[in-house]
Amino acid sequence: MKPLFVFDGACGFCRRWVSRWQSVTGAAVDYAPYQEAAERFPHIPVERFREAVQLIEPDGAVFSGAHAVFRALAHARCHVWLLRLYERVPAAAAAAEGVYQFVSRHRDGLSTLTIWFWGKHLEAPTYRVTSSLFLRALGFIYLVAFVSLWTQIDGLVGGKGILPAADFLAAVGSHIGLSRYYLVPTLAWLNSSDWFLHVMCGGGVIASLLVVAGVAPAPALFLNWALYLSLSQVCREFLGFQWDILLLETGFLAIFLAGWTFRSHRSFSPPAVIWLFRWLAFRLFFLSGFVKLASGDPNWRNLSALNYHYETQPLPTPVAWYAQQLPGWFQSLSVFLMFGIELCIPFLIFLPRRPRLWAFGALVFLQIAIMITGNYCFFNWLAIALCLFLLDDRALLRVTPKWLRPRGDAPPTDRPIGSLQRVAVRAVTILVLLVSGTQMTGELISQRHLPGMAYRLLERAEPFRSINTYGLFAVMTTSRPEIIVEGSNDGQTWMAYEFRWKPGDLSRRPEFVAPHQPRLDWQMWFAALGDRRQSPWFAAFLRRLLEGSPSVLSLLAVNPFPDSPPRYVRARLYDYHFTDFSAKRSTGDWWRRDLAGTYFPAVSLADFRGTN
Repeated sequence: MKPLFVFDGACGFCRRWVSRWQSVTGAAVDYAPYQEAAERFPHIPVERFREAVQLIEPDGAVFSGAHAVFRALAHARCHVWLLRLYERVPAAAAAAEGVYQFVSRHRDGLSTLTIWFWGKHLEAPTYRVTSSLFLRALGFIYLVAFVSLWTQIDGLVGGKGILPAADFLAAVGSHIGLSRYYLVPTLAWLNSSDWFLHVMCGGGVIASLLVVAGVAPAPALFLNWALYLSLSQVCREFLGFQWDILLLETGFLAIFLAGWTFRSHRSFSPPAVIWLFRWLAFRLFFLSGFVKLASGDPNWRNLSALNYHYETQPLPTPVAWYAQQLPGWFQSLSVFLMFGIELCIPFLIFLPRRPRLWAFGALVFLQIAIMITGNYCFFNWLAIALCLFLLDDRALLRVTPKWLRPRGDAPPTDRPIGSLQRVAVRAVTILVLLVSGTQMTGELISQRHLPGMAYRLLERAEPFRSINTYGLFAVMTTSRPEIIVEGSNDGQTWMAYEFRWKPGDLSRRPEFVAPHQPRLDWQMWFAALGDRRQSPWFAAFLRRLLEGSPSVLSLLAVNPFPDSPPRYVRARLYDYHFTDFSAKRSTGDWWRRDLAGTYFPAVSLADFRGTN
């Protein structure tokens, strides 16, 4: 009553691959070695069993070689395309049979390669544990992101913040018609008050906890994505970092990974979505290395970039101070290894199981090295979470506590998902591959060579920030200009405002702050790299200091004017450098600095009259 797949039971290569196909097709197909089954079919010469595998259908039809393999695999929904390709595409059948004959003649050597690439066990991998761990990790990262932003939201974009969200939306609304809802997609169009900003942050926290708990994961993930997108639109510069768009893209894909059921442990992880996550990981890591070479920066090409990186990065950790003291040859070797990991290792993502395990180890090692030397908020945690899709359940079950494993029996690999989710997964797969493929092409050959249709496609996708291109530190900064903001009541005696995390006081040790991100401290680093006219928000920040805005002052560590705001403020620019061992022993300072000039001249509230 079922098809019977007959193979050579004396061939180790055959046994391994049959075990894999059996795990894919489940009970739909029976399997037997010809040494046991041949006598049941006397009309089939034994030589045919020895020459190739045979699939014997219930109606007596017999298929050999690659055709037999594809017909057997077609009983698994996700492999039907192989049989359709074989039967419908011209020359596909001849090519497949040619490959089959080659494999058949070289089974001994290919058996060794099989072990190298897949291991001794070839059963089809499952990803229930992988998906469960990833979703919980993503929920935790969302939680950190929302809580971190919630503690700063008033000072950044509140009514008395640096860039009030209500003012921004009013300006957009006065210049753009109904298209504003598409070009600036945010729930803040409903209400842009401080109260509603807190509602969005609080809603994100609740949705994140639901994802961590595995309760209604798909609706909770959709809410997380919608709320974070909404906040990123009104926070603008303060929520426009690469990890913010990476979180949006990852969160968007996760909506289709989670089963559209109430409990996540009953979910089904569509293979297409798992491959979309791997494609995202490839783009993230490969482009991070590619942009460094494509930029033409000589510091990357001559392997000297790490001679500057540790002290010039936005928020170093105390480990970065020690890393800066390492000899030049070690820094050059580190850059070389980094390029090897970012440019070569990502290609292992598309290879079989064992190369993916090697890729996981190398990529996670790089992220940990970055994490201990620099504060990049939740970026490294999110990158490591994406690497989970290089592991299958068999690899993770060894290290995953029982309480983190999904409950219930594992569903068969071909278990159908709901028709609505299946259609949604197909549509999202096509959309992501089309947009991201266009973006990748633009990175590799330069966007100016793209046709007009490609530009329009990217423009349509851009407002939602959920399909992106990546690449950090394309050009290495070789100096560290640092803005020191000072206030005065008489224009003669000036006292400095101290930020919570960025360098200021020379004796203050760099600290670990990740996965929290102090958004103002980060923007101060970017502002120092250019002219004040390139950072128009900075003038608004100085105005809030002159007004004594409590929400903005809460973003700082020390307010030297606790009783009343100063009459004047200014910003001076210094060149900061790490000290060395001898200077630190003698002075106790972690930093040294030299005055470079004035970043923003002294101003008073009167200078801001007539401005918004």
